[in-house]
Amino acid sequence: MKDIPIFPTEYGVASLGLNEIPYRQEAYIQIQDALEGMVPQLLKECGDFCRACGAQRIYWSGASCDQEPVMQLLKMTGTAWVDPQKLESLFPVTERTVEKWRKIYNERMRNVPQSRTLSFAQEKELVDSGGAYFVHRGGELLGIGWLEDTKLLAIASVQPGAGERVAHTMMSLIEGAAMSLEVMSTNTKAITLYEKLGLVTTGLVRSWYELK
Repeated sequence: MKDIPIFPTEYGVASLGLNEIPYRQEAYIQIQDALEGMVPQLLKECGDFCRACGAQRIYWSGASCDQEPVMQLLKMTGTAWVDPQKLESLFPVTERTVEKWRKIYNERMRNVPQSRTLSFAQEKELVDSGGAYFVHRGGELLGIGWLEDTKLLAIASVQPGAGERVAHTMMSLIEGAAMSLEVMSTNTKAITLYEKLGLVTTGLVRSWYELK
């Protein structure tokens, strides 16, 4: 199911994230513009559409709200550095290995808040990006990583406790550079790892509220 970047209504305009409905029955609404006092009406119309598409849980952002957010997308920044004791082998994704990488990514990210399931159609994009890697140690797969320039898009370990090794190995590609990433406030395990790597929270990207 495809996202709808522009969803116009008589109350305003929003973007609808429908990609995760087939996988997790979740939809995301980002308000782009709303007429004064019409945010509730805009959300209702967007929510009704998302539910008609099969969404059971709907989250929204883009306007002030009295309720507490259920999660916040945080920006973390720092300098990429490498612990030589935790540096492993990197293997870039190729046309022959991209399906395996994508399946690992989807499996490991299934329970990560607001992570996006990757489809078969995105495999060529992954290969062409040049930023997707496997991390091995002595022939054993430890995990995967994904970089876009100096922004860490994802790391995922497949062995218990290997996350730090995967992260240091990915950072070896951009050692010394100012790096960034985005992480949900509810993903405390990942935040703890990133803080151990020296990254600090430097901004709030977006607050998400649940639409009842």
